[in-house]
Amino acid sequence: MSDIAPQMWERLPPADAAAATTAPSLTYWQDARRRLWANKPAMVSIAFIALLILAAIFGPLFSPFTYADQNLRLANIPPAFEAYAVTDGQGGTTRFFLNASNFNLYEVDAEGHVLGLLRGERKDMLKKSQAFIFGDTTLTLDYSRLPARLVAADGTTISPSGWSWNRTYIFGTDQLGRDVLVRQLYGARISLTVAFVATLVNFFIGIFYGGIAGYIGGKPDAIMMRIVEIIATIPLTLYVVLLMVVFDSGLYSIIIAIGSVFWVDMARIVRGQILSLKSQDYVAAARTMGASTTRILTRHLLPNSIGPIIVTLTMLIPSAIFIESFMSFIGLGVTPPLASWGTLTSEAVETMRAYPHQLFFPAAAISLTMFAFNFLGDGLRDALDPRFRR
Repeated sequence: MSDIAPQMWERLPPADAAAATTAPSLTYWQDARRRLWANKPAMVSIAFIALLILAAIFGPLFSPFTYADQNLRLANIPPAFEAYAVTDGQGGTTRFFLNASNFNLYEVDAEGHVLGLLRGERKDMLKKSQAFIFGDTTLTLDYSRLPARLVAADGTTISPSGWSWNRTYIFGTDQLGRDVLVRQLYGARISLTVAFVATLVNFFIGIFYGGIAGYIGGKPDAIMMRIVEIIATIPLTLYVVLLMVVFDSGLYSIIIAIGSVFWVDMARIVRGQILSLKSQDYVAAARTMGASTTRILTRHLLPNSIGPIIVTLTMLIPSAIFIESFMSFIGLGVTPPLASWGTLTSEAVETMRAYPHQLFFPAAAISLTMFAFNFLGDGLRDALDPRFRR
């Protein structure tokens, strides 16, 4: 025993005690999850993707309209408008808004619900005007000079009472009077379906094809990768056009096209990972113990390559969504009356200057979805990279 007196022993200060304490041990996946949660753009992207999936699945169920319902009298209505209020001289008030692009008046209520199209007198094509009668009050729509204006009987210009949101059609309507919001949600279903198909194809074809080629090596590897290179050299657009000669244009043709060629990038990445891992000691030990090729691939090699595989899957999903949107935009995608983000964009381009809201919503959906998956892929790459582990 030491000869030091008991009163000479002292406790460490709290700061020194904390410094002496070691950090808790975390597994690889616990550390990856912690770093992913600390990545704010990735977490916002996960929340956005989850909300998009829920909206695409359940959103159309809460709408009174379907993607094919048409009402030509309510075509090209904007999502927000400047409302007017006019008294009829008998104590009643009519609220309406002027669509300056097609020179129509639409009746609305105080909350902003669209009630219908207001019918006026016969249009005077020479003076470019049209009279509307509200009881004892007569207003004249003058569109001889733009922007169009409403003129009272005494010649004064009527001013709007204020802006109001469209409560009936939140995103407005298209040129056929269809609800843009519902068609947007159906477009999300198609885009997410394509993304889901691309994920399955990459997983079941690309991963195992690349894994087998990388593990077996030799002449089988050379033959398998030459096939991959031949498929990769065919431009996807040309490939889809050739498919249209055999199949009718539509969603199934897009799925077949993506399912046929979209796995080649994943196969190359997995092959490279397997080539770098198959020379490890634990693979040699498993082979010595008599493990089959399937077991070594599925229990040893592929699980150790899961980080790059997940990141690549996440990065390829926005590419698949963009391909579907582009094919639909040029007329090789889904056929009317089905809606996708590509067809909505294609239809809105024709009326972009008059009704920009019809182009804004599908273009914003495509951009935000691609941003979300790219940010999520970046976050997963940083979280699953062992070099960033602390």
